[in-house]
Amino acid sequence: MPDAIDRFAPTTSVPLQRSDAGRRGPSGGASGLRRDIVLRLRMDGPSSPDQLADRLEASRTGVLQQLRALEAAHLVTRQTVRHGVGRPRHLYDVTPDAQDLFPSNYDALAAGLLAAIEAVGGDDLIDQVFAARRRQLGDRVREHMADHVAPDAPLAERVRELAVVQADNGYLADAVLEADGVIRLREHNCAIYHIAKGSPAACQAELDLFSEILGADVVREQHIASGDRCCTYRIAARPV
Repeated sequence: MPDAIDRFAPTTSVPLQRSDAGRRGPSGGASGLRRDIVLRLRMDGPSSPDQLADRLEASRTGVLQQLRALEAAHLVTRQTVRHGVGRPRHLYDVTPDAQDLFPSNYDALAAGLLAAIEAVGGDDLIDQVFAARRRQLGDRVREHMADHVAPDAPLAERVRELAVVQADNGYLADAVLEADGVIRLREHNCAIYHIAKGSPAACQAELDLFSEILGADVVREQHIASGDRCCTYRIAARPV
């Protein structure tokens, strides 16, 4: 996603509930004005620069500048409308690419689905669901590892590449090789925190996945869902 606009709302909130919220004016600098423009277009539909400037109590020049930036990032589109004699009017609207900028509530959806699964089949069905997810993730991680790490690569190298995978998935992961040779994988963020808090099976599935992928003994030493600052895994080669 281009840097024309920041992701701007928490995933569990709904912005601009009041019908007059757009009258608050820009919420701080160019990026704030861009956010306000996108929100206003989502709520009001196609609008001209003059209309947006009036609703946001901003200058037309400033609005036009931000609209051009948003258009270049494919977050808004422009339509030319002719109305009789005179210069045509330009109307702007958000594009489908802008959808990711708006709040979502996937955590609540996932938690609700897990609660429904538990109500239908109890803990056993929950375990089966996370086991199936582990197998799906495992296939993708193995494919990545095969492309980036030699089959006979040392364990430390494979752990480092697994940390890259987890970092790409939002876990802020890294790998550490201690002076005494101990290997640790650390996740400084839990990308499924609310799910992990409510379903221990989610964390157990991750632990099992790491063990399967690395072919090593993996022990969790710290756990974000239990109140620690990070999830830490001590990883050791299995005895031959």
